[in-house]
Amino acid sequence: MAFRPTADRLAPELSEREQIVLLARALWHEGYDDHLAGHITVNQGDGTLLCNPWLLTWEEFGPADVIRIDLDGNVVEGEWPAPLGIPLHLELHKARPGIGWALHHHSRWGTVWSDMKRVPPIHDQTGAGGGGNLVLVDEYDGNVGDAGAAAKAVEKLGDAELALLAHHGVFVLGVNVNAVYWRAASLEWRCRNAWLVEQAGGAPGVPQVVHDTFGRSDGTRFTGYWETAVRRELRRDPELAAQIGLARATG
Repeated sequence: MAFRPTADRLAPELSEREQIVLLARALWHEGYDDHLAGHITVNQGDGTLLCNPWLLTWEEFGPADVIRIDLDGNVVEGEWPAPLGIPLHLELHKARPGIGWALHHHSRWGTVWSDMKRVPPIHDQTGAGGGGNLVLVDEYDGNVGDAGAAAKAVEKLGDAELALLAHHGVFVLGVNVNAVYWRAASLEWRCRNAWLVEQAGGAPGVPQVVHDTFGRSDGTRFTGYWETAVRRELRRDPELAAQIGLARATG
């Protein structure tokens, strides 16, 4: 039976493994769709991370495919290998153990700005959503699959919550799945609209009051954005909805 939201229950209760899957599915359909690329990690607080598997795209892996890795990148639970490039996440979680969720991908519009090595202006309230400070990281040598280069990128990131990695996509951090989803979705919207506005001749960014209202947040300020994404993806994939329902029945 399909999930039906109510005013006090907008989405079904989900495990972190299910949240990873639905986050990946939702963002895949919002421009985070570069083939096998992309990493999502969730800090378990015990020196391990939940992580999406290598060799499966973000639109196809399920809760049973989610792996658990240690901070050296070794798989300690699961059947799939860890994604390539995971040292970026490993170094991030080592340096900033308070970070709960981290996401890296080569999103369609975010990568345009990372390739230009420019931080896009904010032109509307959706582009300001989720909060966090966006910075450009252009200080690593080689690629983020190298631990040394990854550590250097994390050091340059500082205490920011979002980054454009020069020629290498975006990096989004948050306290929970709601924060990471809304930040990632808003960042892609911001990057797309900034490019379109620039091509139309340019315009000033949003007034400060809009930034203050929608941008100063830990990413969890607005209820409903993540929940609508969950419902959309469960409607889109009845098989996934059945997997989650089965897990509930047998869990």
